[in-house]
Amino acid sequence: MTDSAPQSRNFYGRIRGKTLRASQKDYLTNDLGPLTLRGITRDDNPDRTPLDLGFAAGKPLWLEVGFGGGEHLVHMAARYPAVTIIGAEPFVNGIAMLLGKIRGAGVSNLWLHPGDVRDLFDVLPDACLSKVFLNYPDPWPKARHHRRRFVTPEYLEPLARKMILGAELRVATDIPDYVRQTLEEVPPAGFTLERQAGLGEAWDDWLSTRYEQKALREGRQPHYLTFRRN
Repeated sequence: MTDSAPQSRNFYGRIRGKTLRASQKDYLTNDLGPLTLRGITRDDNPDRTPLDLGFAAGKPLWLEVGFGGGEHLVHMAARYPAVTIIGAEPFVNGIAMLLGKIRGAGVSNLWLHPGDVRDLFDVLPDACLSKVFLNYPDPWPKARHHRRRFVTPEYLEPLARKMILGAELRVATDIPDYVRQTLEEVPPAGFTLERQAGLGEAWDDWLSTRYEQKALREGRQPHYLTFRRN
């Protein structure tokens, strides 16, 4: 694993947004540390040894990539207390929002990686994830930026290695071209398209996020894609 993990990567997304409120600063100071997975960064794990999954206590392990404000992540954690869920998100404001929601909901089956999900992929054991969520990812609308999208081999190939056979990958987006690229790129990475749905046809346990509500207000329609690791 040491030989294959790059020394550094380009990261193009936002890390910080608007000035944090005092309550959000409190969440980051007091709540983030105990929920943050250790052994992911090179400072914590210079040899890139596989992550000890003892925190999952033998439960099914799920992952949400880029959880935004965290409403879907907390919803799923509350609905499925017998599952352990990791949320990976580098955007500090989103992390602070999630921590506030965790306090309010009182869930205890969530763990966080406040950084680039590719660093998590470097140290997660192979075939450990049974469900993965990609909800309203950054669309990178300009054609020259499409290589920055999550649905590219740089992300999909390591993701596939971390998912067990038969594991479910859910993708929600309001961008038709993102749907196009998802349908083109995900199957060759080791997945089978199981279901493609539209407005009013989301998953039974779906929670509409703030990004989806914004899309609907602006006249963009949601797309829900379900893939199975083959």
